[in-house]
Amino acid sequence: MDLAKKALIIEDDSNIAELLRLYLEKDGFTVAVADNGAAGVTEFEKFEPDLVLLDIMLPVLDGWGVCREIRAVSSVPVIMLTAKDDTLDKITGLEMGADDYLVKPFEVGELMARIHAVMRRYDAASGSVSKRLAYDNLTIDMDSFELLVRGKRVDAPPKEMELLFHLASSPNRVYTRNQLLDEVWGFDYFGDSRTVDVHIKRLREKLENVSEKWSLKTVWGVGYKFELSDGTNET
Repeated sequence: MDLAKKALIIEDDSNIAELLRLYLEKDGFTVAVADNGAAGVTEFEKFEPDLVLLDIMLPVLDGWGVCREIRAVSSVPVIMLTAKDDTLDKITGLEMGADDYLVKPFEVGELMARIHAVMRRYDAASGSVSKRLAYDNLTIDMDSFELLVRGKRVDAPPKEMELLFHLASSPNRVYTRNQLLDEVWGFDYFGDSRTVDVHIKRLREKLENVSEKWSLKTVWGVGYKFELSDGTNET
């Protein structure tokens, strides 16, 4: 792990926060800790971390609110931690832009493995190789996390952007939901693939009737694909 990496722990349980701090520092991170959501947002702005470990049940401002504040300004990896093993909570966290979700109590070894996986994906996405695709009336720019439809910017959360870019990078290839969960979310999912369907639905709402040359297609019983009518990418 790069010694320059910085991690922010936003956790109101001091024992858990201290345990996480020790393991992260051992792994080479410089660590900052906040014990409530409002302080976490302030510390995020000041500390500019490369990773955020975010508890959901926080005083002052809960984890949902903190994640919303972070995603308004940054695509930095966020791993949510919670005592609630609830599928809806997990889907909500991921839809809000969290990169992973871990239920307490958890094995620290598993958390560290997920941290490494998330950081690898983020580092790859932030590398010097341009990650920009252009089709008829559509531009997906992962360098700036901008989605342009008919030349105008359309707001899209990071995971929607990543999902669309992944599909559009291999036009006409069919991906199963499990493949998309593994390759876009990048971890062993908790068994409910509805979050892929939700993201596709929201993307379709933003891309409806934009072009006759491409579309997001459902392959019934299998998954999804970015279909090109002419089989060519414009760039």
